[in-house]
Amino acid sequence: MKSGRLVEIYNRLYEFYGPQGWWPGKTRFEVIVGAILTQNTAWSNVEKAIVNLKKAKSLSPKRIKDIRYDSLGRMIKPSGYYNIKTKRLKNFISFLYSKYAGSLDRLSTQRADKLKEELLHINGIGPETCDSIMLYAFKKKVFVVDAYTKRIFSRHSLVKEAADYHEVQKFFMDNLPKREKLYNEYHALIVRLGKEFCQSKPNCKECPLNKSSG
Repeated sequence: MKSGRLVEIYNRLYEFYGPQGWWPGKTRFEVIVGAILTQNTAWSNVEKAIVNLKKAKSLSPKRIKDIRYDSLGRMIKPSGYYNIKTKRLKNFISFLYSKYAGSLDRLSTQRADKLKEELLHINGIGPETCDSIMLYAFKKKVFVVDAYTKRIFSRHSLVKEAADYHEVQKFFMDNLPKREKLYNEYHALIVRLGKEFCQSKPNCKECPLNKSSG
C-alpha cells in the first residue's frame, strides 16, 4: 500500500511539474561543489558562488587544491558561512587527492557502500550532502532526504514526524523501484513542492497532491 502511495504521489507531481533537470551542474565536480555550498543557504546564492569560481577558472579539483583559503573564501562568499565552507571544500579535495590521486573517475568506480562510508568520514559532509554527491554526481542508487521530504510525507502520514534521516531514507528505498533516475526526479519534485506549497504554513488548498486527488 505504501509503495503504491509513493508511486502515486510521484506521478501526480511529475504530471503537475514535469521533469526538473536536477542537479543543475554541468560537470560532476560542479555538482559536488554545489552540494557542499548549498548547506544552509538558497540555491540562488550557490549559483553566484559557482559563477565566481568559473570566472576565476577555479572550478576544478586541482585549482581548489592549490588556491589559498582566503582567495577561495572570497569567491564562495555569496553562499554564506564561507569560512566553514572553504574548509569543507578543502577537506573534500584533501580526501580526493590522498585516496584517489585527485581523480573523480577513480572515485566514481567505488562501491556505493564504501563511497558512502568514505564521504561521511570527511569533516563537514553529513548524510544529505553525502547522498546528494552519490546520487547526482556519481549516479548511485541512493535516495536523498531533506527537510522538505520529512515535512511533506509526515503531513501525509507516511513517515513519523520524529523519524530520523536514515528511517525516512529506508522508507523510500524499501518502497520504490531501485532506479537512480527515479530517485533523482522524485527528490527534485519534492523540493519543488516544498518550496511552492508545503512550507511551514502550507497552502494545502492549492497543493497539486490535494487537487489531483479531488
